Amino acid sequence: MQIYNLEFSEAEVRQAAAENRLLSMEIEFSRVCNFRCSYCYVEEEGTRAGELSRRELRELIRQARELGARKIIVLGGEPSIYPHLREMLSFIDAQGMAIELFTNGSGITPELASFLAEKQARVALKLNSRDPEIQDRLAGRLGASALIQQALAALRGAGYPSRERFLAISTVICRQNIAELPALWQWLRREGIEPFFEVITPQANALDNDWLGVTPAELKTLFTALAELDQSQFGRSWTPQPPLVGNRCMRHQVSCVVTASGEVMPCVGVTIPLGNIRQTPLGEILATSQVIADLKNYRQTIKGECRDCEQAAECYGCRGAAYQLTGDYLASDPTCWRNAGGS
Repeated sequence: MQIYNLEFSEAEVRQAAAENRLLSMEIEFSRVCNFRCSYCYVEEEGTRAGELSRRELRELIRQARELGARKIIVLGGEPSIYPHLREMLSFIDAQGMAIELFTNGSGITPELASFLAEKQARVALKLNSRDPEIQDRLAGRLGASALIQQALAALRGAGYPSRERFLAISTVICRQNIAELPALWQWLRREGIEPFFEVITPQANALDNDWLGVTPAELKTLFTALAELDQSQFGRSWTPQPPLVGNRCMRHQVSCVVTASGEVMPCVGVTIPLGNIRQTPLGEILATSQVIADLKNYRQTIKGECRDCEQAAECYGCRGAAYQLTGDYLASDPTCWRNAGGS
């Protein structure tokens, strides 16, 4: 079973964590976005004020490479509308690092799709429903569904998906789409597209939109059904556990996120600023952070049901959910059905 962003093996993660190396880094080039997704972790509409310059971004990427990172994961805002996207992706490629891009598809023209294919960028296109009305509502923009379909067509035209051109569909699990997710999973598998389904982290917009909510018991039913489907129809075997379907999130062992203003955080859910790369080098921030040390040593530091769970050797739940709902990044994950209140 692969863990964290689909392609790193358990052995690679454990070795990198033991050596205090990165395997990847998540980065925001900008927080500007043209969608207003109901579940997004970005509370306010982004502006470019105070964002890292291209020079600062290049230096940050070099520092990540020196720490061992083999991949840069570009988040947003919406990367496809960032005016310097091609320049920055070309720089990442020139450093010998892989590129992964999470996008709502709104700026994916045939020309940009061809550029991404040339760089063999891994693309995760955000699609939460094949029902246009549901998709537009979740994205907070009329016509979002049509833009996503145009992006998918452009990516297909550029040769996605293939062995060299990885394509995933990034989907959040919510009340509005949960019934259609098994069918969506089957369709993606048959199309050769990797399904990247995840539980919503209860923060920012998601807290204001409680109509999205799905109970832990419902999550258990969905995860179990998808595991059985994947095994019976596609020969893939995995243990159902949140927050990622068919995958394990242990990103704090080998990654971090750097926001568009330079703040370093464990992930987009654990919104604890560890330092700013404008004042302190990335390696120093990570090496001296007690939060990072606690998360890396989770077997000794994790609390509650997560500490005693039968999956504790290979899972620590969603640290973002734990932090957002309890204020403690080491607390037991309240959204997991294995916890006392989640069955």
